[in-house]
Amino acid sequence: MTRTEVLRDLLDNGRGYDTPQLEAIAAELGLPVADVLVLAGHPVPGHLLPPDRDREVMRAFVYRVTYCNHPQLAALREFLLAMPDEGTAPEPRPARDPADPDPFPAVLHGLMRNRGFGWREFPFVGLSMSTIRGMLGGAWHHLSQLQAVAGPLGWSKEDLAALAGEPLRPLDHGPMFCHHVSAVLLAAVPARPNS
Repeated sequence: MTRTEVLRDLLDNGRGYDTPQLEAIAAELGLPVADVLVLAGHPVPGHLLPPDRDREVMRAFVYRVTYCNHPQLAALREFLLAMPDEGTAPEPRPARDPADPDPFPAVLHGLMRNRGFGWREFPFVGLSMSTIRGMLGGAWHHLSQLQAVAGPLGWSKEDLAALAGEPLRPLDHGPMFCHHVSAVLLAAVPARPNS
């Protein structure tokens, strides 16, 4: 199966997979286990989720990260990975509704929440907050918008397009954060303050 076929199969039939199978698929695809669980329609255990954080602090952190150069991003990622995980894990997040005719908005929302983002905290990617809310509400998801959100999520435009059912075509415009930004944001996920 191609990567696209694997992703679509997880979206359509993921509830039939058990956790060890999904962990193996996540490793094979190079995606976080929490993301593959969201995609497959499984609950996400608390130890894979970021803690509840002050939304203004999160927004300021994400804003500053987007202005770092590559050496700064690498140093920040290493710092975050070295931080102890001493706090309490959040509650597990339930699975998406299997009856939803368009699961992509729930998957996108789950991917954002796996990194601690609400629609207000999502990094500036050249999209308005109303556009991001519209994507999460199922109103639209154009290829250029998927390209814009792919970088901070650590996903490729091609993978998100496959999940959203958007045809691929060349895009010569629009913002695209490099994978180093998403590496920092993923490294920040397990950082929990001592309770």
